[in-house]
This record gives sequence, C-alpha cells and structure tokens, in this order.
Amino acid sequence: MLGIIGAMEEEVSALKEKMQIETTMKCASMEFCQGTLEGKKVVVVRSGIGKVNAAICAQILVDRFQVDAIINTGIAGSLRAEINIGDIVLSSDTMQHDMDATGFGYRFGEIPRMETSEFEADTKLIQLAEECCKRVNPEIEVHIGRVVSGDQFISNRHDKEWIIKYFGGYCTEMEGAAIAQVGYLNQVPFLIVRAISDKADNSAKMDYAEFEKQAIIHSVNLIVEMVKNLAS
Repeated sequence: MLGIIGAMEEEVSALKEKMQIETTMKCASMEFCQGTLEGKKVVVVRSGIGKVNAAICAQILVDRFQVDAIINTGIAGSLRAEINIGDIVLSSDTMQHDMDATGFGYRFGEIPRMETSEFEADTKLIQLAEECCKRVNPEIEVHIGRVVSGDQFISNRHDKEWIIKYFGGYCTEMEGAAIAQVGYLNQVPFLIVRAISDKADNSAKMDYAEFEKQAIIHSVNLIVEMVKNLAS
C-alpha cells in the first residue's frame, strides 16, 4: 500500500476525487482516506503544515496502515535560478535548515547523535517519478536534488541565500525532511515531490497565490501517473 501525504487540503482534494475511497479514519485530527487509485491500494491524507504535523502523519501511515512507501506531494520555493515556477523537484535527499546544534560543534542541519542528517530518497521512486513527469507534464522541467525543510515560509532574499550557502538545496518547504526522517527511521522508502510555486525571495508572497493552483495540477498529474505505473 502506498501512503500519499499533502500538507494542505488543496493538494490532496484532487487526488481524493480521482480515487475510490473505501474507508476513512480520523487520527491525530487528520483524515486518512483508504481505497484505490488507478487500481492500486493507497492512503491519501492531509498532514497540515509544518514538520511536526508531517512527522506525526507519516508515523501513523507506518503504524496503522503498514504502508510500503510514502510519497509527499506539495509546493515549494525554488533555490536555484534554473528551477522555474511550475517546475517539479524530486528529492535526492532532504535536510532540515532550522536544525541548529552548532553550539555543540555540529554543522548547520546536523541532528545530534544521529548517524545521518541527510535522508536519501528511494532511487526507484525517483526514476519512476522522473519518467512519469516527463510524460504527463512535458511543458515543464523536472529536477532531482536536495529538498530543504524548516518551519519557516522563506520569503526574503537574505534567508534564501543563507540556506543556499549552507545546504545547497534545490527548493525549500516545510514538511519533506520530517517525512523523510520518519521513512529513514522506519526503513520505509519515500520520495518528496515538490512543484515550484515561488522563488523563495521578496517576490514569494506575490507569486504564491497566483501560481499555487498550477503547481498543484502538475503534482497531481505526476502522482496519478506514478501510481498507475507502480508495481502492484
């Protein structure tokens, strides 16, 4: 069974419309919709915004639904000039830009007493997503690189440049690295999929509302095509 997480209702409502919902369950104030999409067993859920909500949601998918893999779909701000609004970023790995234990000698983003802080996505899911995106969203570019997460909406150039300096990410958002950490700790394959809705700079507040809808369409197209082509 595949778990699909979106942070906002707008991100998952289109997926729920396309699936055959068999059961719904509420847990931790989240509604988990279980059923089939393109003939495959899935659970679709809105986690809410932020790393804590995302981590709780992912762990419930592991514990209650025993999912075989997790895909997190959503939107993000670009950290690279060549990644344009509307493009898709697939996570090669993730890090948390607001994890700061530098006072104990760690680097920015390092999680104390963990063997890694760079959580790598499943290579088969990356390959499948790249192929599917090119097929269903030919008008945009698909990029594979680091997704950087934190409990901040990055909307000024200073914060953006700081994240680029220390993390070298492709995009920044608020949930992916938390879901990735849950996947890593539970040995559940995962992939973070982000459609670019803004440039994560001083124009972000202006761009966000305008481009959010198109970004979500690209994400939904991709997720449906991925599910269609997943092995049963």
